[in-house]
Amino acid sequence: QVQLVESGGGLVQPGGSLRLSCAASGIISSMYVMAWYRQAPGKQRELVARITRDGTTNYADSVKSRFTISRDNAQNTVYLQMNSLKPEDTNVYYCNANGHAHDYWGQGTQVTVSS
Repeated sequence: QVQLVESGGGLVQPGGSLRLSCAASGIISSMYVMAWYRQAPGKQRELVARITRDGTTNYADSVKSRFTISRDNAQNTVYLQMNSLKPEDTNVYYCNANGHAHDYWGQGTQVTVSS
């Protein structure tokens, strides 16, 4: 059974930082394209950052230079370091693993940026 378990969300003030973690089980995450998406109520889920099997990264324009995606293959975990957070970053953040004709999702973690 494949599981992606996100953690690290919470409430943070504008300008603050959070690091999200996505721990994978049932798959070898290094064999998949791993990504973080986010979704606000009533809006479509949008791609935040993606890391390919060879380590190539892509970011949404809105988070470039503020967010960093990385992976620890030994821990089978993907991270999203979020700096200089803004109120508009408030969303539920989802981890995604895509590959080998499969698409897996975590349950999401809430990030709230507010003073």
